[in-house]
Amino acid sequence: MQATSSLSDLREIRSSMKGSFGLVPTMGALHAGHASLVKRARAECSYVGVSIFVNPSQFGAGEDLYKYPRTISRDLEMLEGLGVDLVWTPAAETVYGEGFQTWVTVDELSAFLEGKSRPGHFRGVATIVAKLLNIFLPDKAYFGQKDAQQTAVIGRMIQDLNFPVELVVCPTVRDGDGLALSSRNAYLSPSERKAATVLYKALCAAKQKYEDGERNAELLRREMRSVIRSEPLAIEQYVSVADPNTLCELEEISTHALLSMAVYVGSTRLIDNVVV
Repeated sequence: MQATSSLSDLREIRSSMKGSFGLVPTMGALHAGHASLVKRARAECSYVGVSIFVNPSQFGAGEDLYKYPRTISRDLEMLEGLGVDLVWTPAAETVYGEGFQTWVTVDELSAFLEGKSRPGHFRGVATIVAKLLNIFLPDKAYFGQKDAQQTAVIGRMIQDLNFPVELVVCPTVRDGDGLALSSRNAYLSPSERKAATVLYKALCAAKQKYEDGERNAELLRREMRSVIRSEPLAIEQYVSVADPNTLCELEEISTHALLSMAVYVGSTRLIDNVVV
């Protein structure tokens, strides 16, 4: 495995790799969810690259940029064990040089859900992913379903800007009690960790109503809110039953729907979703 923080070194190494290339963009603090993306890329591509970069442009004022977990030594050890070929660990000044002023925005898909709650977040996400695609030149890029709106935004950007890359969305990886794996889970106290399972319980309750025949989206939202409010440590920020492609809220489900939510457990903000 070759690891570098240099852009010129990365490009030189990448240019020597002549087979198919898969990219897994990350912000580090890697867990089994990231490992599942790497394993999928390893199975499908001749070479696998990973970026580790806590992207400041996707954090808003008062968010957790400076306390976001950073475990670079452990991350590199994990990636080497997974057979990764190339890792880029740039400094912020390498990614965003002096006078940086060019941004990528995906207007409509960024206006809902996470975008409404975190203004500017998806501008930062789209810009860093566009830069990574330009730098690594992958054939495939791997992302997790847990960040469903992110994958929708990136997919739209890839289509609209004609990036020659295939977006591969991989299933959410969960702990045995259903909690979606996230680097931010490290913030949770033992009691909060137990309470955090309410997100998946709420999604499962709504999914069960759907499977029992319920198609009224507002009734599914009410079901999710009811379960969340049964947990004293949980505070709902939003619940949604939306079209998976447009992210517009639905009144009735005719084909598919994205059930999603953002919930504070203590001071930690968690998101999760399922598709029905």
